[in-house]
Amino acid sequence: MRSKLFLGLTLAALVVGAACPASAQAVPAAKEGSLPLAVGAGFSYFDPDFESGQIYGGALWMDYTPNRIPSRLHGLGIEIEARDISLGRSSSQPSNLREDTAGGGLIYTWRHYPRFHPYAKGLGAYASIDFHSTDPYYNHDTRTIAIVGAGAEYRILSRVWVRGDYEYQHWPDFFGSGKAQPNGVTIGASYHFSTPHFH
Repeated sequence: MRSKLFLGLTLAALVVGAACPASAQAVPAAKEGSLPLAVGAGFSYFDPDFESGQIYGGALWMDYTPNRIPSRLHGLGIEIEARDISLGRSSSQPSNLREDTAGGGLIYTWRHYPRFHPYAKGLGAYASIDFHSTDPYYNHDTRTIAIVGAGAEYRILSRVWVRGDYEYQHWPDFFGSGKAQPNGVTIGASYHFSTPHFH
């Protein structure tokens, strides 16, 4: 059920995000390219900060980086991201361990090079975790989390870029006290609907 909800929210975000900027484009395509949107998918490898060991899964993201903004803000955009990590659990981790996140926020991309774009991001997300505990009625929890991350994209084709991303998550009030700090890397690829401009 949660995986279907995860997929549904992600697809809805992609459709809404794609529709909104398309109707607002005011600059001719010859100058601005087409829709300033990128969508991507990747493989995530994370330390879930739950017992010892790493788990892995998949991630989806969408970046909207408007061109018609003040020049000092060029490179600033919005990212929507969703991730599900639930595979490859270690023997010390619960057999049902799963962490899902979905959210969005700001991303800043340094677009001074034609093939290489480093970036940094700050997001807010809704997070869900499944686990085992001594309480038979407590094996699932949710909360709002904060995410910071950085990475880079490298262009391999006209509109296809490979991405390497590191992300740190802050889960407050975990198990009623303390905090959890999942972190990990994602390797994937993005398709850019427009050719990014360089500044």
